Amino acid sequence: MAISPTTFAIAALLLISHLTSPAASLSSDPIVTELSALQSQSPTGVIRLSDSLLRRILSLPTPRPFHALIFFDAHHLHSKPELSLPTLKSEFALVSASFQSNNPNHKSKLFFFEVEFQESQSSFAQFGVNSLPHIRLIPPTASDVKTESIQMDAADYSRLADSMAEFIESRAKFTVGQINRPPVVSRKQIAFIIAVILIMTPFFLKKLISGNTIFHDKNIWMAGAVFVYFFSVSGAMFNIIRKMPMVIADRQDPSKLVFFYQGSGMQLGAEGFSIGFLYTIVGLLLAFVTHVLVRVKNKTAQRLVMLFALFVSFWAVKKVISLDNWKTGYSIHAYIPSSWQ
Repeated sequence: MAISPTTFAIAALLLISHLTSPAASLSSDPIVTELSALQSQSPTGVIRLSDSLLRRILSLPTPRPFHALIFFDAHHLHSKPELSLPTLKSEFALVSASFQSNNPNHKSKLFFFEVEFQESQSSFAQFGVNSLPHIRLIPPTASDVKTESIQMDAADYSRLADSMAEFIESRAKFTVGQINRPPVVSRKQIAFIIAVILIMTPFFLKKLISGNTIFHDKNIWMAGAVFVYFFSVSGAMFNIIRKMPMVIADRQDPSKLVFFYQGSGMQLGAEGFSIGFLYTIVGLLLAFVTHVLVRVKNKTAQRLVMLFALFVSFWAVKKVISLDNWKTGYSIHAYIPSSWQ
């Protein structure tokens, strides 16, 4: 059957259009195909980056068909708690897995890599990395990765996966989506806990009826009330939800630790516990004055203890106010009643 010239021309144009389309170029690129295969082999989608693989990626003509986000790691520094490298590495993998599950059509447009210092020292030198933690984004147009790649701000590591997701959204213009964290308790653990509860329930009810349990001890309730108060005012729930570290490394001098973060919207673990401790001191002193001191018959002792309680409470509240002013810039002013003037 003869093919007309018009039909042949249309077919040729369609073939040329398909071969020159971005999708066809992306899928036909050998390095992208290899990276996609390595990505699918990793449980979290994070690819182990070597010096040779990095050279091949950077040898691609710009603009490259994908972004590259790299987590720089060093196993010999995992023992330093102030760096939190194992936690950050786990959060990085969590962001990678969440991005792939939430964006199945953009897997090959953003690749997640991890590079280890002992295995790829030349890669560290090529990026000029001399301190950890360190995360870099290589845009498709970057030819000199040392100057054109984008470094994640060290202060953002405290919010872990959420900060990494925001960094990707602001710099690479990709939406990571919901961070899919694994459940704290597995199904097997839940089943085991339920079984233990069912077994122990009859024994507990027997002791409860006889009045011989820890719940009948007023000291336990007092300690529990103090703990709940401290837990509430210290922001411990915020720290647990956000997985805030106790301290972070100083951006100017990584050998120093930062215990108090200057800026509203977040706090470190040590900072929260310090404020909670000050609040708890004031609360305990107030409880002591209103429930114990009023029963002391010696008036001189009452006055001395009252003055001490007022002095310590004033000092603690002043510390909290000064820290709030340092963090947020807001000041608390005293106002004198007009009738006093």
